[in-house]
Amino acid sequence: MKNIGKYEIVKELGRGATSTVYLAIDSFNNQQVALKLFNLDTTHNSSIAKVFRKLLVTEAALAGKLSHPHIVKVYDAVIDDDVNYMVMEYIDGETLERSSEVDHLLPLGTAAEIIYKCCKALEYAQSQGVIHRDIKPANILVYGDNEIKISDFGAAIIESQQDTQVSGLGSPAYMSPEQIEEHALTHQTDIYSLGVTMYRLLTGRLPFDAANNYSMIYQIMNIDPSPPSTFRPEIPPALDAIVLRAMCKDISHRYQQWDEFARDLSAFIAENVEPQDKMFDTEKFDTLRSLPFFKNFSDVELWEVLRISVWNKFIQDERVITEGDEGRNFYIIAQGTVKVLKQGRLLSLLHAGDCFGEMAHLSEKVSKRTTDVVTKTDVTLIELNPDVLAKATQGCRYQFSDAFLHMLARRLAVANTRISHLLSDNQESN
Repeated sequence: MKNIGKYEIVKELGRGATSTVYLAIDSFNNQQVALKLFNLDTTHNSSIAKVFRKLLVTEAALAGKLSHPHIVKVYDAVIDDDVNYMVMEYIDGETLERSSEVDHLLPLGTAAEIIYKCCKALEYAQSQGVIHRDIKPANILVYGDNEIKISDFGAAIIESQQDTQVSGLGSPAYMSPEQIEEHALTHQTDIYSLGVTMYRLLTGRLPFDAANNYSMIYQIMNIDPSPPSTFRPEIPPALDAIVLRAMCKDISHRYQQWDEFARDLSAFIAENVEPQDKMFDTEKFDTLRSLPFFKNFSDVELWEVLRISVWNKFIQDERVITEGDEGRNFYIIAQGTVKVLKQGRLLSLLHAGDCFGEMAHLSEKVSKRTTDVVTKTDVTLIELNPDVLAKATQGCRYQFSDAFLHMLARRLAVANTRISHLLSDNQESN
């Protein structure tokens, strides 16, 4: 097979009972994609084939709808009698299943960070009217430096769709009590399933040990799970509490919102994980959200900033920029204070949320730096390359332009105030 539709097939990536996934090339956009070709005839059961077709239609409906750095993008879908396939973002990674095995468990901080990213992605999906309904390690891809992508939205509930959703979907071990009873579902069913996923990621086992689905369902409905620390003693009480709250059978006691879940994970990492040379993405994201420069950025745009920026730490009295050097990169202060100097004279102090070096970027050409910038305290700086920023999404670039405009307006107001004071002082001296 050389082509499916307009897509050139490179190789087979995997095969299941009803579909085959290929690595393919979209020559029009010159990018690699994952193409999932469905063969519904293999079911030999018209009712089952109808269900699978419904799942395909559901996921196809999300093409272009969910745009988040931690959700697999759906680019295209073709559904007809002869051929049924879906084209998705290609991720060169693996699912979380391997990291959910006892002999391949991740460090506690890494596991917490992965679940944090899942929280933010599913919070975004909820904001778009989408409930996943099938969160489990097999549907979470991990690649690179613990980056994640949530996939397989075929079982999703989409608020904008008026047709009846297929019931009874999901993996029994990860289903919430309300999902088992086929009650009306909210995002809290995904919170429960992510709690089960976290339990397995931390311990290498499911919270309920059952010989069959009937026993599993009974335990989900009636038995409280043992704390994860039962099976991994180094898990602290704070992390036990997060997992058990996410898995609470009573939805009134379960996390009400994704942000609550994410905040507890972020606090756990900050308070319980040993400091590292490299900051966790949870800390970076929370820092960006707290800085005035980024106050109008959406969560999706903040994740993009995190991906295109370089974060560096500097000690006190370390030089960041030297007057006369060439450069176009600009910096935003994440933590600490820097001194701006002109021929050794202090011009100003800049603090967390302030920006420097941006004039070279705004002039759109390589130019010589006009001041020295030296750290007054230990400092964490966010460095951005204009060429990389130019390739960011339109929304992200707009937010930077808007932030620069507000920053320049504030600086102009401060300069006008200083000039007014100088003129007033001169008049009084005369």
